[in-house]
Amino acid sequence: MKTKMFLNHDAHATHRVCSLLNSYDFVSGYHEQLKFVEIEGCSEKGRWTIGDLKMQTGLKYEQPSTQKGRTDVNAVTNWNAPLVWEGTFDPVVIDAIYKRLDPRVAVVVLAVGKYTRFLKGFLESAEKYFLVDFRVTYYIFTDNKQDVPKIELGTGRKITVLDVPSATRWQDVVLSRMKWATIAIDKQIRNEADYLFMMDVDSIFRSRFGAESLSPLSAVLHRGYYKVLIFLLQYLSSVNGSLHLLSVLVCLLLFYLCVEQLLNYFPYERRGTSKAYIPPDEGDYYYTAAVWGGYLEEMYKLVKYCYKQSEEDAKNNIEAVWQEESHLNRYLLYNKPTKVLSPEYLWADYDQVPEDIRVVRISQLVKNYAEVRPNGGQ
Repeated sequence: MKTKMFLNHDAHATHRVCSLLNSYDFVSGYHEQLKFVEIEGCSEKGRWTIGDLKMQTGLKYEQPSTQKGRTDVNAVTNWNAPLVWEGTFDPVVIDAIYKRLDPRVAVVVLAVGKYTRFLKGFLESAEKYFLVDFRVTYYIFTDNKQDVPKIELGTGRKITVLDVPSATRWQDVVLSRMKWATIAIDKQIRNEADYLFMMDVDSIFRSRFGAESLSPLSAVLHRGYYKVLIFLLQYLSSVNGSLHLLSVLVCLLLFYLCVEQLLNYFPYERRGTSKAYIPPDEGDYYYTAAVWGGYLEEMYKLVKYCYKQSEEDAKNNIEAVWQEESHLNRYLLYNKPTKVLSPEYLWADYDQVPEDIRVVRISQLVKNYAEVRPNGGQ
């Protein structure tokens, strides 16, 4: 790896000290509530930037083609970012490229109250499918550290447990994740990771979740809203060339009108008094807050943004309709993700799997919200 990609030891130490000082200023006294009960060492590196996309010689893989590929889904956004589905990448090639870079990946999960019961399945399945043979640290935020299970981990993988307070509302649990992640990045994670993923613990990995997910900022399409325009697109693409021009124009007009209505169908925050507000005629996709990731510093900006905006809403006695997910969607509308991951990267056991989802990589578990949530799911 090129040495110019990393700061020298002295510069890194200076950056770390400055990070700690800035952490105190930013959190305004909250930092003492976050206790690191297990901290494991990690090789020190500076800020992460991706190098050249180099690959070793002699690697065997399928020859890529410009003439074949997925035709049932779109594989690129209108800002020319990859939209990742099974069949749009070669796992042999992409893993080989990223393993040469040897990134350190942080996974942040919040397991408070009864949600600690999901840790074992999440961690064991992650060890089987998530960035296998990469360096990964699971940062577990919990109010029940004694309930964190002992898991057999692969080489270069570890668990760090962080104490956080309990909550009486599930909405507060969700919103507090942004606060604790911001503090933890400032205090520790920044010095131990190059990429960071935020994930919901009540999920289980079902299949490969690999280096194709890595980018400066990767967002996942919400499974419930990724098809809202598909029926119109399919209809227009099936219109026969001999159809009368007037009929085609009528179809296009209906399409235009429906697009505006379907944008309003997305569950964005539409109340202008919230910092998460998105105007009725704006929107791209609707992203889930259950899985998202990117470069450590890009994720820090986004996590801190969600935390600060939620705090501003609280001062004005308003809570965004879908808590941090609403703030996340506003941020990503005006700060486009560099990679969009299909709903393969967060499905749910509640739903049948359609034909265009060829593989479920991670899935939310069926559960009784009234039983596991602190305020009965209300």
